[in-house]
Amino acid sequence: MSYRNIAIIAHVDHGKTTLVDALLKQSWTFSEHEEVATCVMDSNDQERERWITIYAKNTAVNYKWDKINIVDTPGHADFGSEVERVLRMVDSVVLVVDAYEGPMPQTKFVLKKSLELGLRPTVVINKIDKPTARPNEVVDMIFDLFVQLWATDEQLDFPIVYAIAKQWIALRNLNDPHVDISPLFDSIIENVAESANDTTKPFRMQIANLGYDNFMGRLWIWRVYEWKVKTGQQVTIVWNDWTQRTWKISKVFTTLWLQKIAVDEAEAWDIVTIAWIPDIYVWETIWIDSNIVAMPAITIDEPTLRMEFLVNDSPFAGKEWKMVTSRNIRERLEKELEMNVWLKVDFDSIDNGFVVSGRWELHLWVLIETMRREWYELQVGCPQVIFKEEKGKKMEPMESVIVIVPEEFSWVAIEKLGKRKWIMKDLKTENGITSMEFDVPTRWLLWFRSIFTIDTKWEWIMYSSFSHYEEFKWNIEKRDIWSMISGFPGKAMAYSLWKLEERGPILIEPTTEVYEWMIIWEHLKWWDLTVNPTKNKQLTNIRASGTDEAIKLTPIRKMTLEDALDYIKEDEYVEVTPLSVRLRKKWLTENDRKRNGSR
Repeated sequence: MSYRNIAIIAHVDHGKTTLVDALLKQSWTFSEHEEVATCVMDSNDQERERWITIYAKNTAVNYKWDKINIVDTPGHADFGSEVERVLRMVDSVVLVVDAYEGPMPQTKFVLKKSLELGLRPTVVINKIDKPTARPNEVVDMIFDLFVQLWATDEQLDFPIVYAIAKQWIALRNLNDPHVDISPLFDSIIENVAESANDTTKPFRMQIANLGYDNFMGRLWIWRVYEWKVKTGQQVTIVWNDWTQRTWKISKVFTTLWLQKIAVDEAEAWDIVTIAWIPDIYVWETIWIDSNIVAMPAITIDEPTLRMEFLVNDSPFAGKEWKMVTSRNIRERLEKELEMNVWLKVDFDSIDNGFVVSGRWELHLWVLIETMRREWYELQVGCPQVIFKEEKGKKMEPMESVIVIVPEEFSWVAIEKLGKRKWIMKDLKTENGITSMEFDVPTRWLLWFRSIFTIDTKWEWIMYSSFSHYEEFKWNIEKRDIWSMISGFPGKAMAYSLWKLEERGPILIEPTTEVYEWMIIWEHLKWWDLTVNPTKNKQLTNIRASGTDEAIKLTPIRKMTLEDALDYIKEDEYVEVTPLSVRLRKKWLTENDRKRNGSR
């Protein structure tokens, strides 16, 4: 049997996982009467809730006389490390591009990484059934992007397939009849070189991806480079610093469709899963030869954002769950580091907590939400950009941002972005849709998404991807409104909330338990305001006609975890528990606040 190993790469929402669904269905992975969910590869709870791919996952299909290993990768820039890891274990990539939107920021990122590794992509123009589809123009845009990224002549001669992934349709030419997805399979077989199997060299492989099984625990996934891997084989595990240890391989699995199949041995260039090897990490080399040479480490981009993860010290700490100590949080972060290679944790720089660095906000939000669902309780600080020092100059990360809004909201976008001094590179309006491209410091994007979403009435799209580092720009306020904080503990009363509504939008409901210095509202002024939300109306036995006022509260804007993390400033925390998300000030007494200069 010959092998073809491919990764499906694209920008978010361009149809990668739907295309994988089509390939699986076309290969008769599912029985005729089986009810199959869409985006079947997105098996994680948060992936299904957010409708994005977070973790790279592999599957395989048999087509004619070949086995095609397929890796479905994330399209969101925050999880780019998942893409960078798996590109080293494939022979080619299938670059999926929307037939209307064309190349987007993450398209450029994943394509750049692929071209640098010498891979020759197959381009799939997806969603050609859209009324606004412009496949020929998009092909020209992709070619220009290849040239911009210094593709070789061979890479510039990329094969093109047109697709409607949700209908299992692929075409070599736009005028071909709509039959099935077979033209994409055929293109892969024709254009992806058959993986070589050198049986003269001893077994060698390198770990690049991870999985988990409730019975077997951690699973280690990679492509076998040379010879074979066998059950019961004694292997040496080596890291780039030449640290070595030996272990016996207990279980070997190959993948077919959505199943892992236990085998006695697997050939070189197949993608395999190994179980029951403890204390092995991503990028380590497994070999059986005595002359150990560690394979080159897979390099990934550095994190650009950091947050403080601290033990919850609010008056409500420990009331909703017991996983609250620094030891609990530390053990959980150490476990995360084994799998999340783009994550970095400083365990010693702050008291009673840790500094966690990641790619961008969503990367850290997913981790916090995962810990919350695992019944951990903690408080987290405001996201902070990571700066670099180069030749005595302070450098900050820059993002390539594309904003897409209906034409009638373009003036709102330009006004908002102009105030934040975004640097516009391009502006186009077609079919009532305005597309704007910017270079933006990462620092200026923080908290912007939530206010822009409201201003454009949820009819906007914004994509961003790390671009490069530039010299530090001028300072800019994260938000131009401040907080209303409770000066008293107790239960919030409807009467007090009603009287305070004129000060700013409400963030809590009546009967909510509050503590001193807990944030309960936005204050539409330039200072924090301390109020008493627990005060109730004084009642007497005397009533006069018309003296009672009807209390009618405006429905609150309930904050999600993402909203809360997006909202807070440097002197504020988000208290995260399995049952609640609360906003609070860092310092819970008036003296501490004055001592630390908080307004």
